[in-house]
Amino acid sequence: MKQHIIDALIDLGAVKFGAFTLKSGLISPVYIDLRMIVGSPKLLSQIVLAMKSITASIGYDLVAGIPYTALPMATIYSQQCRVPMVYARKEPKAYGTKQQIEGLYKKGMRVLIIDDLITNGLSKFETFVLFQQAGLRVKDVAVLIDRCQGGKQALSEKGFRLHTLINIYEILDRSLERHHIDQQLYQVSRDFIQQSGTLTY
Repeated sequence: MKQHIIDALIDLGAVKFGAFTLKSGLISPVYIDLRMIVGSPKLLSQIVLAMKSITASIGYDLVAGIPYTALPMATIYSQQCRVPMVYARKEPKAYGTKQQIEGLYKKGMRVLIIDDLITNGLSKFETFVLFQQAGLRVKDVAVLIDRCQGGKQALSEKGFRLHTLINIYEILDRSLERHHIDQQLYQVSRDFIQQSGTLTY
């Protein structure tokens, strides 16, 4: 299943090579554009099925997707697992209830966070805080792809557990095997991941 998903992402054009500015400001030779998966319902369903397998042993009351890319994944996950879903708005509503957390929940409930990928993990903490301020408990985070640039360690240091389906090295290895990239670009990409993973942001 994992290799099939990697192949499907490559075929979809979600795995890109070039020069891309990441949220951290670093220029990366490899970029994973997971916003594209909504254009492939079959792949999206397969991703959710695989995500269910890596979270089967986790205890939780609610599932939450981080806007925007992970919301479709979390929605389908919620439906298939019959677990209620919540999500945090990037900005509070300026009208009506002015809520920032949408969905039905009670204080003390455990939330499984679902996201598309993780780089250094810093953006995740912003969302965790919103849920915690609402009285919800966050312990586990499930992502489709780990870019292996310090995210797992950053989460672990703050007491969060990361559950990952695919890591960036598996994508690079498969891209080379399928001749999607040559040996030089493969090595440049690996070197960037390894070096940037040691940086302090």
